[in-house]
Amino acid sequence: MQLDRGYLIVLEGIDGTGKSTHTEKLQQALSDRGVPVLRFFEPTKGPWGMKIRKILTEGRGDVSPEEELSWFINDRKEDVKKNIQPALNENKIVVMDRYYYSTAAYQGALGFDPAKILRDNEAFAPKPDRVLIFNASPEECMGRIEKFRESKSSFEKLEYLKKVQAIFDTFAGPHIRRIDSRPPQDEVHAQVLRQIDDLFPG
Repeated sequence: MQLDRGYLIVLEGIDGTGKSTHTEKLQQALSDRGVPVLRFFEPTKGPWGMKIRKILTEGRGDVSPEEELSWFINDRKEDVKKNIQPALNENKIVVMDRYYYSTAAYQGALGFDPAKILRDNEAFAPKPDRVLIFNASPEECMGRIEKFRESKSSFEKLEYLKKVQAIFDTFAGPHIRRIDSRPPQDEVHAQVLRQIDDLFPG
């Protein structure tokens, strides 16, 4: 299927909502339709993304919140330049596992202004056509993390996730849709497909 332009679809939510699983399932579903689609994730595995990933596994140490936020911005600028914008220019669908809404929510929970983070990112990063925010209680998400992962990241603390969830709850706009991630995977996947079906034919 040829598209008239590129489309950017972003899956967001706190850790443990199943967002990464459904990013992969969405990519496969679109590919099965014959749609040109690429899947990316943030933090990336570029130099800035790897610095962030080190924080996730080892903790922040002496890295200041300001420095950490700058790493997210630098990583995204690189991702936009190398991956996201070229794919959109080629009229492909880009499916993202996290984007700047995660930065606004997670760094906002550290005390930064989420609205300013959104504005700063939208100055250089393409705005999504659709943002799917996955919702489940922080308590349920922590239970999933503890059940299915061998180790937790430094971001996966219950009180912190509650603050992050509260910020995700404030995001609004016609391009933002909420996904109830509590039902079985097939039901959640069906929700995802319903929420993007109006974007393009087929």
